[in-house]
Amino acid sequence: MKHKLILTTIILFSLSISPLFAQQNSFIKEYLERFENSRKYLILVAEMMPEDKYEYQATPESLTFAENLMHIGYAIDWHSQSLLGGRESRDWKTDTIYKVASKSKEEMIATIDKTFDEAIHLIKEFDTAQFDDELDYFGLNRTKRQIFLLLADHITHHRGQMLVYMRLNGLVPPRYVLFQ
Repeated sequence: MKHKLILTTIILFSLSISPLFAQQNSFIKEYLERFENSRKYLILVAEMMPEDKYEYQATPESLTFAENLMHIGYAIDWHSQSLLGGRESRDWKTDTIYKVASKSKEEMIATIDKTFDEAIHLIKEFDTAQFDDELDYFGLNRTKRQIFLLLADHITHHRGQMLVYMRLNGLVPPRYVLFQ
């Protein structure tokens, strides 16, 4: 009788926890689909802007088109590799990977593409049991699940600025890609 009770408890526990794991795994699957679409759209935007317009900025206080692009790369690296993956953060002041400096348009796009590759690899391997782990995010407590969402929002925010820069230069941005 004791074995039946233990077995019944294990089965009931397994049945109740199984949907939680399925939800977490579906979140990662859905997130990766969205992240890949975001990547494709960002690279298309970067490719469509002529290289001689990469230094365009709407106001003196604004980032240039190129700086927005590289800032997105830095943020993808920081959110994924450092906040989600636990690697020490790059120092924005001394980092050379995500500084525009004398990089060509092609070099910047290649850097962004590689950064997406690295983030996707990390996300595929992410332990969903860490979703509720909290981090300090600019003085606010945020879960790692929220970090995923903050990363997506940040990409969209800066890409939106890049789309406006295209319009201000008389260019028609690429059609919006759904599910990102």
